[in-house]
Amino acid sequence: MIRKLIALSIIFFASANASAQGNTATKQVSTITIDAPQLQCEKKIWIYLPKNYDSTQKKYPVIYMHDAQNLFDAKTSFVGEWNVDEKLDSLNAQVIVIGIEHGNNKRIDELTPYKNAKYGGGNADNYLEFIVKTLKPEIDKKYRTKTNSKNTAIMGSSLGGLVSFYAILKYPEVFGKAGVFSPSFDYSKDIYTTTENTKKTNAKIYFLYGDNEDADMVPNMKKMDNLLAEKRCECQHLTRKTIVKGGQHNEKLWRDGFVKAYLWLF
Repeated sequence: MIRKLIALSIIFFASANASAQGNTATKQVSTITIDAPQLQCEKKIWIYLPKNYDSTQKKYPVIYMHDAQNLFDAKTSFVGEWNVDEKLDSLNAQVIVIGIEHGNNKRIDELTPYKNAKYGGGNADNYLEFIVKTLKPEIDKKYRTKTNSKNTAIMGSSLGGLVSFYAILKYPEVFGKAGVFSPSFDYSKDIYTTTENTKKTNAKIYFLYGDNEDADMVPNMKKMDNLLAEKRCECQHLTRKTIVKGGQHNEKLWRDGFVKAYLWLF
């Protein structure tokens, strides 16, 4: 799995903005650039607003998502977008989505909480600090958001799934929900240690993965299931698992699973 992740990250970097297809993002999507002092760079942020945002004064829950290049626009995606905007539009969804662009050649570093002996990484603490202390306050100031943890989710796939799961352990007061798609728990066994050392987590978690991703995905997920079961009672119904028969580690799996994850989390 790790070798596949590295290959995917290289493709993310090399294929950024390489598609000849026209822009496919809907009018509900806009972008801003924000300084990220924790990462010593600027970050491009994609913002999806509900269709009725301008015609009401209501406040909305927020989903923070990684790898924004792949969420809304086929032109910036590397093997197809998630169609997040079209899917939410079709539901008349009452939610704001904040997509954070990956750091190209720094993607692995930003989305991994721990170092890997071969592939490095381990800068997710700074990445999450950027989201929590710089990005979220700016979004909450500029847009009408519900700011508490119950109404703040984080979601991603692969390394983005790993860092989303890590985020609810590190910042339970900020993120009360997580969409964890095909998480790269095999990047470092330290994620299990962190989970074991976490006294309790009350976050709602939607796990999505395929049974044909690689030999490690299913046993890794079962191991994490067991650790979470020690932290909370199944009677709380805080975890939902969707295992896709034949599902592989790719955008199609995550795109097809997005709506069910959203509907269950919210």
